[in-house]
Amino acid sequence: MCSPRRLLCVLAALVAVLAPAACGHGRERGSAGPTPSAAATTPGIPPSAQADPGVRAAALVTRLSDEDLVGQVLMPYAYGSSATHVSAGSAAGNRKLAGVATPAELVTKLRLGGLILVGFSADDPTASTQPTTNVDSVRQVSDLTAGLQRAAAQLPAAVPLLIGTDQEYGAVSRIKAGVTVLPSAMAFGAAGRPALTEAAWRVAGAELAAVGLTADFAPVADVVGNAPGGAIGSRSFGSDPKAVAAQVAAAVRGLQAGGVAATLKHFPGHGHTAVDSHTSLPVLAQGRPALDSGDLPPFTTGMAAGAWMVMSGHLDVRAIDPGTPATFSHAVLTDLLRGTLGFDGVVVTDSLEMAPARRWAPGEAAVRALLAGNDLLLMPPDPVAAYHGLLDALHDGRLPRARLTEAVTRILTLKFRVAALPAPALSTLDSAAHRAAARAVAEAAVTQLRGRCGGPLVGGPVTVTAAKGRGPAGAALAAALRAVGVRVVNSGGTVVHLVGYGDGAADLRADAAVTVAMDTPYVLASARSPVLIATYSSSGPSLSALADVLAGRAAAPGHSPVAVRGLPRSSCV
Repeated sequence: MCSPRRLLCVLAALVAVLAPAACGHGRERGSAGPTPSAAATTPGIPPSAQADPGVRAAALVTRLSDEDLVGQVLMPYAYGSSATHVSAGSAAGNRKLAGVATPAELVTKLRLGGLILVGFSADDPTASTQPTTNVDSVRQVSDLTAGLQRAAAQLPAAVPLLIGTDQEYGAVSRIKAGVTVLPSAMAFGAAGRPALTEAAWRVAGAELAAVGLTADFAPVADVVGNAPGGAIGSRSFGSDPKAVAAQVAAAVRGLQAGGVAATLKHFPGHGHTAVDSHTSLPVLAQGRPALDSGDLPPFTTGMAAGAWMVMSGHLDVRAIDPGTPATFSHAVLTDLLRGTLGFDGVVVTDSLEMAPARRWAPGEAAVRALLAGNDLLLMPPDPVAAYHGLLDALHDGRLPRARLTEAVTRILTLKFRVAALPAPALSTLDSAAHRAAARAVAEAAVTQLRGRCGGPLVGGPVTVTAAKGRGPAGAALAAALRAVGVRVVNSGGTVVHLVGYGDGAADLRADAAVTVAMDTPYVLASARSPVLIATYSSSGPSLSALADVLAGRAAAPGHSPVAVRGLPRSSCV
């Protein structure tokens, strides 16, 4: 990526004499109607430079007002399933959040550069109608993103919004229906085949782009430890830095080839922590050599693969800047990430609603985050206060204009890059080819950690049981077993017991012939079953692949990407 500083210097003399002009308009992804188009030309730029996103961004940023510059670095959320027509609860939530009724009005009021789609609602959960969110269905998401882009088209900057979401698959998936369901990151790690990873994440990128998303806050680049109780769990590809790095790079290549910007998170690594940064500040106690060799490799490899974004984590990195969350640390983000590692893409904060960011008022937190080296401020708890805090700091000189324009140049460059990518059609969602890519990973991930190998693992009638809350997965496995010819009964058969996210020893069954971990495999260390299997996922493809292994129709080729006490990485391979 071209250096925004260099571009600004080279173009300063040129753009200073150019008259302001509106950017061209084109067609937005997946729908009809006017939208700011980064694929179109930018008036005033020589034709030979139009293809360079950095040149176009550097030229445009000099024409934006202070208000437009500040708006570009904000990426809040808004309530509602539509850009312009929302429920009464959503309207009330938006008024409390920012003094507006709809998401489109929020874009206009704060001249926003981006918006994150979230899965929570401001509607009354006890009401007779279903609460509405940003991500109720793929058609609704497509209409919402189109409406948001129409609002952005009316802003002076006339550039597309960066619209993102947390679609990691597995435990963190915002869009759950109508898309191809991939297994968790840990399942990809168990499969250990980066080519399959890249193909599956290309599917993910294409489907997210088809509904109008331009950024995905994935993949997770955190390397987890080999002990249960960590905050990241199956969101990570595993515990080996080199193997995780290969998976992260493959996911980055796939997502961006599919059409959305990938985000490496949570820099410089959330995996070796037991504390959840939503509620308190985790401490990274390891020394600098351990950080360099154990946490940073997936980030550096992901950057080398071309990742356009990095998310800063709310992490106390004792070896670099003790006591300061990395999100607000110049030493971590500017000296290490920008300087030592050379990253020149967009740095986005983790949610500023999280506890470690709330030690400062919203306006102060926004200024500190930008000064530390972030470019994009995600989910400020009071976006209006963040907006005015940045404006005040710009006007009183605390926030150098060069720092703000550098951040906006990076954001605009990213937008121009993404908008130049092909726009997939909605008809590509959950296609047979896409499902095949997900199924290939699920099959390669199934891992047997105890029991004889080869042939059926269950005989006679089978009873599928599940830990509390896992009933849907149990029903899905029962159906998959019946589909491959296994007789399933309600009781009295050979017990196959399922455990999942958050389950522990108390959720196991002593009489189970087979125990299956559908999230991290650590719980299997306490299981007494003669056969132990990990799928790392409760997705349909994962349970179908499990049924094939139980019925003896397929082997279990996976290797656990984390160590499980007393068990091998695989008992069969």
